[in-house]
Amino acid sequence: MLEQIKSILRDALQLDRRADRFTDSTPLLGSIPEFDSMAVLTVLTLVEERFDIMIDDDEVNAELFATVGSLRAFVEEKVGA
Repeated sequence: MLEQIKSILRDALQLDRRADRFTDSTPLLGSIPEFDSMAVLTVLTLVEERFDIMIDDDEVNAELFATVGSLRAFVEEKVGA
């Protein structure tokens, strides 16, 4: 799952190989210049498409995007992994 999340972030933020170094503890929101409000929408859209899930507006908050691991944990919970 971590590799899939890194792939989504790589694609959404156009990070190329920088995303290869991401771990669960890598901070996202406020730490990666490319991760702005438009990028949040792109990441959410890619997550929904890749995992065939729906993310409700009330599920989206800053904690979700605190780290790569918090995003991964959210997706795992949504897909029931």
